[in-house]
Amino acid sequence: MKAYEIGPQTGLAGLTRVTRPAPVAGPGEAVIKVLEVCLNHRDLMVLEGRYGALRPSTRVPVSEGVGEVLAVGPGVTGVRPGDRVIAPHFVTWLDGAFSPAAFGNDYGITHDGWLAEQIVMPASALIVLPAAVTTRQAAPLASSALTAWHALVEAGDIKAGDLVLALGTGGVSVFALQIAKMCGARVAITSSSDAKLAQARALGADITINYATTPDWPAALAAATGGGGADIIVETGGQATLSQSITAAAPNARIIIIGALAGPADSSLPNYGAIIAKNLILRGIAEGSRAMLARLVSAVAANGLEPVIDKTFGFDDAPAAYQYLKSGAHFGKVLITNG
Repeated sequence: MKAYEIGPQTGLAGLTRVTRPAPVAGPGEAVIKVLEVCLNHRDLMVLEGRYGALRPSTRVPVSEGVGEVLAVGPGVTGVRPGDRVIAPHFVTWLDGAFSPAAFGNDYGITHDGWLAEQIVMPASALIVLPAAVTTRQAAPLASSALTAWHALVEAGDIKAGDLVLALGTGGVSVFALQIAKMCGARVAITSSSDAKLAQARALGADITINYATTPDWPAALAAATGGGGADIIVETGGQATLSQSITAAAPNARIIIIGALAGPADSSLPNYGAIIAKNLILRGIAEGSRAMLARLVSAVAANGLEPVIDKTFGFDDAPAAYQYLKSGAHFGKVLITNG
């Protein structure tokens, strides 16, 4: 079968196409024909050697995809050949509270991921898709959409009428916009691109702020909300934007810390006291469990949420898909299809 390996992790040029034997399902496992995969920022970081320790050069990357079960191993009862399935990339975090042990079973990082014609996974991690959810709808759900769902629904306790602030227009932020609107919330979103902000408004964003032309975007948000601020902040920027997020937060807000896309902080938090004065909750999350993903799939089926797919590449053009993601030109998801 065809697959890609991450190579020396010195940059995108290291992504190497190879031919491998087809996988075989062992006890409790399923072999999946990969239909579509979606790229995430961490997939770039892996190829550039910026995601923790270097991995074996033969590691198959990508943590998010959708496929069809081809075969199951002994003892498997939950799925059968022909089922369309997805899975969280922390395949042992099935339900309940997070444990750091999940990082030891992280597909695309510690185990071979989805960028191959076939993949073998623990059947217990798989979620069978209902007929109401198309393959294209499902392809981007298991990573960035699950993270946004965890941030807003599971950790953020979102309610109709809340104001959600999403930083940037990457995959997590765009899904946060869509999920928040699905839940009856209002949404503010930032970007350095007026064109992307126009796309966000077309998806239902209530407040859009260009942080390049308006560096004091918390003040702009305050002006737009009569001083109220945001009830839930999807903090994808990290330390470099956390101080601004604290300023932009309403009293009793939840700041859900997800990533560090804006880089390291250049100073300590000058408004540390506001965390107490506003009674804020700051919480870090790591994607989500299988049970959370199952609830997200049910919500997508019930509400017809359509993920924003910016561009689709064929399997042979996977390196170009990575390059396009790295360019930052995308709005929404970058997809690779095996079809």
